[in-house]
Amino acid sequence: MRSINNKNITNEPINQSALVLFSGGQDSTTCLAWALEKYKIVETIGFTYNQRHKVELGCRKIVLKKMKNLHTDWNQKLQKDHLIDLSVISSLGNTALTSDMEIKMLENGLPNTFVPGRNIFFFVTAASIAYRRNISVLIAGMCETDFSGYPDCRNNTIKAIQLAVNLGLDNDLNIQTPLMWLTKSKTWELAKKIGGDNFINLIIDETHTCYKGDRSVRHNWGFGCGTCPACVLRKSGFDEFLKENTYKI
Repeated sequence: MRSINNKNITNEPINQSALVLFSGGQDSTTCLAWALEKYKIVETIGFTYNQRHKVELGCRKIVLKKMKNLHTDWNQKLQKDHLIDLSVISSLGNTALTSDMEIKMLENGLPNTFVPGRNIFFFVTAASIAYRRNISVLIAGMCETDFSGYPDCRNNTIKAIQLAVNLGLDNDLNIQTPLMWLTKSKTWELAKKIGGDNFINLIIDETHTCYKGDRSVRHNWGFGCGTCPACVLRKSGFDEFLKENTYKI
């Protein structure tokens, strides 16, 4: 069984296909571009789970359409999109991502935006789709450097999930997490390296990260409330990115 390589996949055969866990946010959009540079065929999968920021579901459609127009080869490589209903997740209990409540830290040290088991549901579902479509690689935007403390974003969790789904499916699926060791500023930098300023503009204008689903105000880093943890992280990363990179706002 192949081990996870979170830093690059330059040794992967170019004729492989990949399935990207794509929410319509900054990180998954960057991962999608990364995949389009690495693989011949790229499909996407998204999930609806009664999320509070369901505006992202509309954003992902726009991002997919516009990414096809950025590069001719991306248009050719980017193929089927899968949208899966996992509303069972929200029925298991309320969190700040599935109901209208104040975002805060809990006594266990985790933010109440943590949706227990969400990423595990996502990966098992994506692995099942990949198995049926003969896709050998899953790509996702989890990150252990700049994250909110979610245990299902940790590298060890991803490795364990890869082992479990491969044993359960008797398969050789490879999970790639290209952002795992990148700060948010480095994620912006990677996006610029892959797609240039036009891609940065697309991320700013069309992707959605805000936990509250607020798209009423456009900041120089994108739309959002500006105060939730996701917005604060995105803003601070963009500010740091501007200090070290040439980009005209």
